[in-house]
Amino acid sequence: MSNSDYDPACLPDLLPLYYRRLFPFSQYYRWLSYGGVTKNYFQNREFSFTLKDDIYVRYQSFSTQNELEKEMQKMNPYKIDIGAVYSHRPSQHNTVKSGTFQALEKELVFDIDMTDYDDVRSCCSAADICSKCWTLMTIAIRILDRALREDFGFQHLLWVYSGRRGVHCWVCDEAARKLSVAARSAVAEYLSLVKGGEETVKKVVLSDPIHPFISQSLSVVEHYFLQYAIVGQELLSSKEGVDKVLNLLPEDILCDLLLHYQSEKNPTKRWERLKTLVHQKRATSKKGGQYFDKEIMLQYCYPRLDVNVSKGVNHLLKSPFSVHPKTGKRIIIVIEVYFIFHNIDIYIFLITLFLICEELDKPRPDEEEEDDTKDKENEIEAGERRKIRVYKASFTYFKRTSLAKYIKLFDQFLDSVARSRKGDMLKKSDLQKDF
Repeated sequence: MSNSDYDPACLPDLLPLYYRRLFPFSQYYRWLSYGGVTKNYFQNREFSFTLKDDIYVRYQSFSTQNELEKEMQKMNPYKIDIGAVYSHRPSQHNTVKSGTFQALEKELVFDIDMTDYDDVRSCCSAADICSKCWTLMTIAIRILDRALREDFGFQHLLWVYSGRRGVHCWVCDEAARKLSVAARSAVAEYLSLVKGGEETVKKVVLSDPIHPFISQSLSVVEHYFLQYAIVGQELLSSKEGVDKVLNLLPEDILCDLLLHYQSEKNPTKRWERLKTLVHQKRATSKKGGQYFDKEIMLQYCYPRLDVNVSKGVNHLLKSPFSVHPKTGKRIIIVIEVYFIFHNIDIYIFLITLFLICEELDKPRPDEEEEDDTKDKENEIEAGERRKIRVYKASFTYFKRTSLAKYIKLFDQFLDSVARSRKGDMLKKSDLQKDF
């Protein structure tokens, strides 16, 4: 479905149902409170809501899960953004002494947007995405997930679909949440390889020796490059695509390829010829570097981070389980802790939502038997019991529907965070006993 087919008039009917019956408030609160790691941790977290007609409400904060739940069901936000944990309650930021309201900590976050790849994808552009270019997100997640775990030692990574055209990563380790702006910048710069704006032709330059992180990243890119770029994006099939690639090569290789490509039309064989020439040049060159084929692969496939999102402690980022207000087409659902994400067309979502609610309202077999043996008054009581059951807890709703597996994976992620925190507390306790 194209964006032009989307009717925003659907959301006022959809959102109350979503926040009343399906939003996983229990897990959401459990995540952002981190087991009450410090006093007022959840209370001092900033939320922002985008309401109907693009009304933007910042510095929202809540004392309890119940308070958050009631406010969201009252306001039915079109979009939810999560901010930092502050020194004071965000809702009272205007009442504290000037300069004392400070962002203290927040998850280390990464935002990868498909529009940043528009110069290297031919299948789509702007906010449009398809299964071909989505491979770029798969590559990005595999590269960054490995680096964040193995190179930096982080354990608790929550990958979610951004709601429109990319993915977000929330690094939830305590050490990550406490990183300074300088430290966040250092991590983001370490992971950034594609440099330069629209006017920069050659955005990746490698030198000897190739850093182990880049070598690891190349192994991921090489796994996908031929099928994704050469075949799927027809990188060496069109004149425009060939010209872009040749502009990244030195003149001697360029001249040879121009001659070779006049007779060779197979894109895969064209790429093999390019690699052969690059390897020959590197073998005979006295200069270092000369990794032109690897630079091309990285320029076309390496993750393109919005570094500013990662650097700022007080930077707001769209929340998991938030509806995207611009397209209305997708709702964020956590599918796997590592790589996989899900999007739901707004009309499919509408149908699914009503089917789920219909499913939830159905009496259980034991209740049907009970209702058959009781009078009308008892039938009404049974109906009320069903209503209470339906509204009792988000986990129960999901548990009884096809969405259960998504929340189960989110629960597993939260269990991992909780176990880690418990282990850290035991270590600290043991250290104190040693003294």
